[in-house]
Amino acid sequence: MATQIPSPPRVGMVSLGCPKNLVDSERILTQLRADGYQMSADYVGADVVLVNTCGFLDSAKEESLEAIGEAIAENGRVIVTGCMGKEAEAIRARFPDVLAITGAHEYEQVVEAVHAAAPASLSPFVDLIPDAGLKLTPRHYSYLKISEGCNHRCSFCIIPSLRGDLVSRRPDAILREAEKLVAAGTKELLVISQDTSAYGIDIRDQSRMWKGAEVRPHMTDLARELGRIAPWVRLHYVYPYPHVDQVIPLMAEGLVLPYLDIPFQHAAPSVLRRMKRPANDAKVLSRIKAWREVCPDIAIRSTFVVGFPGETEADFQYLLDWLDEAQLDRVGAFRFEPVEGASANALPDPVPEAVKEERYARIMEKTAAISAAKLAAKVGRTLEVIIDAVDVESGGASGRSMADAPEIDGEVHLRDAGHAAPGDILRVVIEEADDHDLFGVPAHR
Repeated sequence: MATQIPSPPRVGMVSLGCPKNLVDSERILTQLRADGYQMSADYVGADVVLVNTCGFLDSAKEESLEAIGEAIAENGRVIVTGCMGKEAEAIRARFPDVLAITGAHEYEQVVEAVHAAAPASLSPFVDLIPDAGLKLTPRHYSYLKISEGCNHRCSFCIIPSLRGDLVSRRPDAILREAEKLVAAGTKELLVISQDTSAYGIDIRDQSRMWKGAEVRPHMTDLARELGRIAPWVRLHYVYPYPHVDQVIPLMAEGLVLPYLDIPFQHAAPSVLRRMKRPANDAKVLSRIKAWREVCPDIAIRSTFVVGFPGETEADFQYLLDWLDEAQLDRVGAFRFEPVEGASANALPDPVPEAVKEERYARIMEKTAAISAAKLAAKVGRTLEVIIDAVDVESGGASGRSMADAPEIDGEVHLRDAGHAAPGDILRVVIEEADDHDLFGVPAHR
């Protein structure tokens, strides 16, 4: 008699917020797939829907609540996880039919809730999982989370209350994951955490053996070993601690991409003090100059807050002047928004919304001009570009240079590139540039 293979339960997933949430979602789905579940691309086909929420800003919370409401309306069987899980009472008050609510990176509790809501029958005939796990990003790049939580207590941020203090992963575990990802097709590893520079300070005496040698749980050691595994390694959320200087030679050697994502947030000393930012007395401009001397092609991106409580016109002008001198390659900005639970909400002298808008427009105009000049200087150069998408019919393609992280920075748009495939790394002659993107053609093969 033929073996009857049961149809596995199907799980839908809505993942909101930052790349760290995306990694959490991938980890949850990987475990569920190992437990015999299938994934559903829509609400209708799902036996249960997971909503991984963001709770950082009020606007993000509202987006999370809207996503929960939509999932309830379309499916009815919903499990909530993520940062907003800390506010379970508020969620249940609005959506009493939610099946379960868990907090950020509570993977086991999420999986247990799914097991309870839609039990799966394991079958050795169908329950196979790729070594690299399931991914929500394209095959050729992957986010690699190296730690959870944060030890800083910035006045505008509630991440420590949502995700706790720093907890670093073992270096050998990270490197094993990186090898699996590369074996499965990853070309670019995007290293993420709340504070990448602080990696390992909580387990500093726990070095591990890797490939016959000892590897310290330290940002520099980890970056060096990752550079030996993946073609491209990109570092995100790097605070400018003194030991970051040790990573710049790795960039000059080509082991790590010449790219640093540093959340400066502001430049005016008085604003930084009110923000309770770490390393706010560092001589950042001289550090940036020294980095560029070691690695001239280094690209530095950052984000800045405008309209922080007490920010004066003089403070904002200080920031604009600082940007003129720093000449950062990529800059994002956002208007200050009170976050429930953040100590900054109690600060005096809130900035009027109209002033925030005016300052936001000015900083974006300033940074667009800096970006345009930096990109124009690349016209005529030949750069390495990783391909993200190809239009075979038109022969065009889009990708990113070493100076561009996916979804947050610019792109390189190519002609005569119909032969390429996503994940290919091509040498590209840059022909044109605008404020944010480059345009070119593959170099002769």
